[in-house]
Amino acid sequence: MVVKVDKATCTGCAACASACPVEAIKVTEKAEVNEDTCIDCGTCVDECPVQALSL
Repeated sequence: MVVKVDKATCTGCAACASACPVEAIKVTEKAEVNEDTCIDCGTCVDECPVQALSL
């Protein structure tokens, strides 16, 4: 699985990055997931207040 970011919905709030246990998400203007580091746990998906992330 891969975490996908809906760039149109993402507000760049960084809640996902703060919640990620392996620091696989970087936020500049929008969230970006490092697929090599991501463990597909879904924590970021649960934390996103605007549902911009999906597995």
